[in-house]
Amino acid sequence: MSSKPLVVRTIKGLRQFVQAVRKNGQTVGLVPTMGALHHGHLSLITEISKHVDVPIVSIFVNPTQFGEGEDFEIYPRDEQSDLQKLVGTGTALVFAPHASEMYPAGDATTVSVSGISDRFEGAERPGHFDGVATIVSKLLLQCLPDAAIFGEKDFQQLAVIRQFVRDLAIPVSIVGGPIIREADGLAASSRNAYLSKRGRAVAGQLNVLLKALAADVRGGNDISRAEKTASDALIDAGFEAVDYVAVVDPATLVPLTALNGIARVLAVARIDGVRLLDNMAIEAP
Repeated sequence: MSSKPLVVRTIKGLRQFVQAVRKNGQTVGLVPTMGALHHGHLSLITEISKHVDVPIVSIFVNPTQFGEGEDFEIYPRDEQSDLQKLVGTGTALVFAPHASEMYPAGDATTVSVSGISDRFEGAERPGHFDGVATIVSKLLLQCLPDAAIFGEKDFQQLAVIRQFVRDLAIPVSIVGGPIIREADGLAASSRNAYLSKRGRAVAGQLNVLLKALAADVRGGNDISRAEKTASDALIDAGFEAVDYVAVVDPATLVPLTALNGIARVLAVARIDGVRLLDNMAIEAP
């Protein structure tokens, strides 16, 4: 029977492990998570294993990326369940630090990425991407993996990470993991557990309506009109609110007024007080 991966809680322990792996001539991949693992996270381990020899998973609920009134205090935490789910995945080590290890007394540096982080999630959740960029920078520099993977469900987050890794010349390859969906197409997320039975049924319409929007845009319909049609349809489907529905350039996240190549539709809709993120590619006809 496969054993649970080794757990370390200090940066020193993480670096010692990585050093031993490198002495053995092997490469290292990092899968950063906040725990509450589901099959979407496990797919990231499978994907990173195609690129490296030894996968490492980090589990840390990062307080600096949660805003006032968000769900930091109630965010699901069950380390033993997470470790059990990692059995048989090939994960060699779990880095599960305490907050004092990641943010020691006197810690005074924040990583901020301008431009690409300003709109959408950056506008809806002020300070969120500073928290993401800071903790991911810390993890990458603490581990110095050959590659690290982040799910495409959080598409803007992935773009922000690629930007600062490039800007700061951090020597790591950033891999995007495909969105993993439930049977009805809802993007897998730890926060899906917050949904009521009715809310879960409504949530399944998000990807359906984004597909319809993508088809409208590919068919030559006006982008702003297609965005409004999709937003209205989400409310009609039972969502409580729509934070945004936008067709953007996939590299810069600048909103588009015409489809000249590959685009991406980004959306956030709320049900049961839960913000559900989704996105999908729009190919030019």
